[in-house]
Amino acid sequence: MHNHHMQTKNILPILFFSVMTLTASSAIQVATDVIGKNTPALKSDLLTPEALWAFGRVGEFRVSPDGREAVYNVGYYSVEQNKGHHVLYFMSLPEGKPNLLTTDAANETGAVYIDKGRKLLFMSNRSGSSQLWTMNADGSERKQLSDLPDGIEGFLLSPDESKIIVIRQVESHSSIEKKYDDLPKATGMVINDMMYKHWDTFVTSVPHPFLADFSLNGLGTLTDLLDGEPYECPMLPFGGTEQLCWSPDSKSIAYTCRKKTGKKYAVSTDSDIFLYDIASGTTRNLCKPADYKEPKTDDTRSLANQPINQQEKDCNVGYDTNPSFSPNGRYVAWQSMERAGYESDRNRLCVYEMATGKKTYTTETFQSGVDTYLWGADSKTLYFSGVWHGTSMLYSTNLSGRVEKLTDGTYDYSLAAVSPDGKELYAKRHSMSEADDIFRIKLKKNHPVSRVTDENRHLYNQLTFGKVEERWITTVDGKKEQTWIIYPPHFDPNKKYPTLLFCEGGPQSPLSQFWSYRWNFQIMAAHGYIVVAPNRRGVPGYGMEWLEAISGDYPGLCMKDYLSAIDEMAKEPYVDNNRLGCVGASFGGYSVYWLAGHHNKRFKCFIAHDGIYNTEQQYVETEEMWFANWDLKSAPWNKGSLTERKAYEQSPHYSIDKWDTPILCIHGMKDYRILHSQAESAFNAARLRGIDAQLLLYPDENHWVLKPQNAILWQRTFFNWLDKWLK
Repeated sequence: MHNHHMQTKNILPILFFSVMTLTASSAIQVATDVIGKNTPALKSDLLTPEALWAFGRVGEFRVSPDGREAVYNVGYYSVEQNKGHHVLYFMSLPEGKPNLLTTDAANETGAVYIDKGRKLLFMSNRSGSSQLWTMNADGSERKQLSDLPDGIEGFLLSPDESKIIVIRQVESHSSIEKKYDDLPKATGMVINDMMYKHWDTFVTSVPHPFLADFSLNGLGTLTDLLDGEPYECPMLPFGGTEQLCWSPDSKSIAYTCRKKTGKKYAVSTDSDIFLYDIASGTTRNLCKPADYKEPKTDDTRSLANQPINQQEKDCNVGYDTNPSFSPNGRYVAWQSMERAGYESDRNRLCVYEMATGKKTYTTETFQSGVDTYLWGADSKTLYFSGVWHGTSMLYSTNLSGRVEKLTDGTYDYSLAAVSPDGKELYAKRHSMSEADDIFRIKLKKNHPVSRVTDENRHLYNQLTFGKVEERWITTVDGKKEQTWIIYPPHFDPNKKYPTLLFCEGGPQSPLSQFWSYRWNFQIMAAHGYIVVAPNRRGVPGYGMEWLEAISGDYPGLCMKDYLSAIDEMAKEPYVDNNRLGCVGASFGGYSVYWLAGHHNKRFKCFIAHDGIYNTEQQYVETEEMWFANWDLKSAPWNKGSLTERKAYEQSPHYSIDKWDTPILCIHGMKDYRILHSQAESAFNAARLRGIDAQLLLYPDENHWVLKPQNAILWQRTFFNWLDKWLK
């Protein structure tokens, strides 16, 4: 599980393409066989799976040193070709027209301005692997700078542009033994420790940062910052170059690392921020003293509800990630979680004073997590995004911890850049009714917001979206639960509509204003369904008590919160309570499996994607054990308290005798977070009990569905199943 809706971070698959020759003069003409902006003439104003995959996906955004231009990334997809293409645009600011820089089938990503804004440094797979390239800011005179075996996965150029960090894979045999040289075709793996697989990959290599001299003529000799160390940086499975940063004087590098392997890695969230001094080649830990020793713990029991002593507070025993130096170099900030083993703890901003080692937490008055952040130009202000009451807004905080809200509205923001003069912020913004675009926020009175990009306007102009409404519903214990209701386009309150209860994943993921290319509420609404999406117990943005009520209590108030929401909406005259469905993925899939045995005939069909059916099975199958230990409280073989046993004794598979409703089970066979055996077990059990059931298995997908044709198949199967039982 864990943060199922990562689409809010715009994570896209890396795809490779055939090589084409490109000359400088071709920079203004795009090859006709390249996947580019989709401009379909839609047959109706209702969103379809094909129309959804026609959307361009806005990614990274960089501002030129003079603040007058910007370069940004967009991903386009072809369902027919079953692949995507990542391209670069540049535009004049403030309101310039986008100009396409990428003109062939190669991916171009990660562009940054160099040489006083005259050139761009970026990654391209034009040569067959991802390498460093440069070009003029207008897209002309492309030049390949690196030719490293197996390519690179990311880069960070030093502020003085004399050195560069590149991310490359190195062999890892911490858990999987190296193959015998004389058995090159053997496919078996000899495994000696945990974390031999992670997310969707068997771990035979890990990323390391390499340092090299940089010039417009190429790279110098590479030095591995973690030479001889078996650890990963950035951290798997989703870490990128945001986990490293340069000091303003280009003399040192701060990086994120969890210096553990095997079982110790599997049970711990204790990552730290390390400072590498280039001149001496030495590294020191900014989070812990040199004599720090890890406490001995029972690796199979939760650390939840245990008191935190002062030493643990001082030593940052939870996740510490994503360092960033202040512009004046006096401070380095990072995101910090307080408690060990709790990956969904509140992410705070920690500011470390370089001269004294003093740490200050500057977002303590914001009782939710920091999702993205940037330093202000004055080195006294930090800007951040965080979720509260179902939206993710932008905030500022000073070094004394005074937090101010900067934006409003029914949106989710994530920070992209601060203007060179420090007077403006640039951020990506999306909602349940709009995909990501870039917006400008002026740092003056009332913080006016204006649009910078409008990538998909040609599609919005052809579509009608349903109304998104906020409701606060009373729970069984008298609390208020914020619930999003999404109505079909052209909604008629005099008609009765089939209605879906949406169960959120995570489990501690925000049900905010996310825009998904799979679990998209507007496409459900376009198919004629009302969607009920409750922010049940366990989601952030409502204080720590609400967030933590789910840990160890999956079948408790969380499930009652779901039922409170659907029962309240079923009272509405336009909701047909004889045509209710229940759908969800990850923890939402667990929720579907659990509700299938406890819904008292409310629902007429279920859909569970990548869900847990058997919690005992899940404990020994998943890879990140800290999560299972915290949220399930204990290993199933520990005969502990009722609290420790609840998740197991009320596992969904124990109520299979009460299942009475058709169910569709979906799972990716490369999902190592929740193995596909869970869906197969649920499907087989349903069929053996004589219940109508269907199974959609993906041999080549992980916890998500990333390939275009697989995604279209997902949508068609999803709606065919709903329509069969609810229409």
